[in-house]
Amino acid sequence: MEKNSSENEIKELLKEAYQIRGSDIKASISLARKALQISQHNCLESEVANSLNKLSLFLMITGQYEESSKYAREAINYYKKTDNEIGIAEAKYSLSGIHYKTNNHHLGLIELLDCLAIYQKYNDYHNQARVQKSMGTIFEYYNDEKRAIDAYRNTLLAAKKANDLNLESNALNPLSGIYLNQGKIDIAFKMIEESIAIKKQTGDTRGYAFAIYGRGKIYIKTKEFEKAEIDLNESFAIHQRVGDNLGKAICYIKLGALYFEWGKYDKTIEVLTEGMAFGDKNNITIIKFKGSHLLYRTHKELGNLIEALEYLEYYLQEKEIVFNSQTQKIIDNYEHIVQIESKEKETKLQLEKAEILKKKNIAEQASRVKQDFLSTMSHEIRTPLNAIITISGLLNERQTPQEKELIETLRFSSNNLLLLINDILDFSKLEAGKFNLLKHPSDLKSLLVSIKKTYSSLAKEKGLPLNLFIGEKLASAYLIDETKLSQILGNLISNAIKFTESGRVDIEVIKKEEKNDCDVINFKIKDTGPGIEEEYIDTIFDSFSQSQTVTKRKVGGTGLGLAIVKKLVNLHGSNIYLDSNLGIGTIFEFDLILERTKIIDKAPNNSSQKLTGKQILLAEDNLVNAMVAKKLLSNWGIETDHAKNGIEAVKKAKNQVYDCILMDIHMPEMDGFEAVKIIKDSNNFNRSTPVLALTADITVNGNSEYNIYFNDFLLKPIEKEKLYSSLKSFA
Repeated sequence: MEKNSSENEIKELLKEAYQIRGSDIKASISLARKALQISQHNCLESEVANSLNKLSLFLMITGQYEESSKYAREAINYYKKTDNEIGIAEAKYSLSGIHYKTNNHHLGLIELLDCLAIYQKYNDYHNQARVQKSMGTIFEYYNDEKRAIDAYRNTLLAAKKANDLNLESNALNPLSGIYLNQGKIDIAFKMIEESIAIKKQTGDTRGYAFAIYGRGKIYIKTKEFEKAEIDLNESFAIHQRVGDNLGKAICYIKLGALYFEWGKYDKTIEVLTEGMAFGDKNNITIIKFKGSHLLYRTHKELGNLIEALEYLEYYLQEKEIVFNSQTQKIIDNYEHIVQIESKEKETKLQLEKAEILKKKNIAEQASRVKQDFLSTMSHEIRTPLNAIITISGLLNERQTPQEKELIETLRFSSNNLLLLINDILDFSKLEAGKFNLLKHPSDLKSLLVSIKKTYSSLAKEKGLPLNLFIGEKLASAYLIDETKLSQILGNLISNAIKFTESGRVDIEVIKKEEKNDCDVINFKIKDTGPGIEEEYIDTIFDSFSQSQTVTKRKVGGTGLGLAIVKKLVNLHGSNIYLDSNLGIGTIFEFDLILERTKIIDKAPNNSSQKLTGKQILLAEDNLVNAMVAKKLLSNWGIETDHAKNGIEAVKKAKNQVYDCILMDIHMPEMDGFEAVKIIKDSNNFNRSTPVLALTADITVNGNSEYNIYFNDFLLKPIEKEKLYSSLKSFA
């Protein structure tokens, strides 16, 4: 009885909190925290999840994104425990809002697509409308007005089915803005007036603030500046009253734009200076970015060239910080407005020279930020995978044939997980065209069999046969980048299985022709799925592109995998094609020109006379990875001395001579770069000892300052053959 009473109290608290979010967001947060406390005290997991989710939403509205993200992720974990798909979707919706409000628009879109699949599954039109509206917002960031309009119209349709006037108004507002940008002022004004009327009718105070803000934009366009000022100031006052920091931020920007168009430059500077301080305090990027640009234009109009240059440089700095590739495309549209104009030619030349120098410094700084991000992501994700893959490899050497098959599947599946992680880390490089093939002698037939094994269980779960047909004329070995080829085939096979409900999936690999020392190999992935509509075939390889056939099915996905596939096939100097028939199936096909070769010098299964008795210093801060590496090295007869960090490695190098040093890069107290520099540049026993970098960081070999100190760079997860070959060469 007490449990039911607590559940009812929590539900009432959350209901009230949600209802007043538009008028008193601080009270909403307080009520949600109280609900969370009661649900935790009574161990009510489902209500804990609901409380965390609502609290995340309210914190997001106030701009407390870090705390909001934390609660959303906790809510997802609780919803998973209780098998609540709708709850998971709601929490993901909150996460999407955090992502696109912090300029991670592509991540926000991924979360929204997952939400939409769940809501469509349950015919939840209310939440479909919310998701479609948010997707429209992201498409607007991408300057994709066509998709944005489609999303907002879908919002209107879903809102009408849900009989929700507020959601209809929420779609009318941004639609009005798009039509305003297109110069269709009459349509824009009609829509915004309808939106305002709805908000007055429903009493949605916060929504009303956004609606009159939209009308204020139209008044600026029609140069009815007094009316625009009234609407924008009223909108600002409401956002301030309800505690909506993002709403305040956009009002600051639009008020600055109003006064600039009005010619009231002093007011422009006053409003935007206050707004920029507000943006710094609350870490709101959009106001810092747009505000600095407006201040640049204002000071340029006033002839204050020094101040104009300062704000221009600040604008460029904010732009470079937002280095996500998709977001960058949007920001690049502003490039034409960053050129300084001056009445005096000499002054202009001096300013341009200063601008170039500062932009160069900012670009270099942004490049370092990107490099640090990729380095950290690579290291933190790949390090635990190293233990999984290497241990499974060691176990594979000592088990029964039946157990070996299971462990081999585990090992290859772990490698496949690594490939998926590499998809994320590699995508930015592919976008920038900074990616190379790393080819090694490989047994293509064995690789294909392993790839098939990886996806056999996925196909089996759906009752689908996964067939592999390998042509008899294939050579025994080719020079192949196994990682890239596995990424291509893995994405195509998993998609084929995902979207096929009955029938089969076939993998066909044959030799088409010979060209000197090379073979032209044809790869086909066939399925008996629903097929792809002809109108979507030309865009199916674009990022985030999906056909209607795909989005209507009970699956998630964003089309990012196919975008990667196309880029990787292009990297091989080839193209990928598809042939699809609705209701029959789809065929993806591509050719690769592969050079024939032979496989030699594989690492032995057990010890090797070549390495027996060698002394190696292993610098590795992760104890699990150190244990794994020591075990692998002992199998080759190597004696290993372990250092837990760079400082300890330097000390050991002073006291004993080693045949080789295996150096991790990311370590506490002293990293591998600094440690190897000290060892090589100081008087000790190991100045001439070969040093091999053994790291999970995919970016380290780009560090030209320290490369001269290393004899080779080896990536985790450890590839036994490469490690063995390097040790044999240098030790």
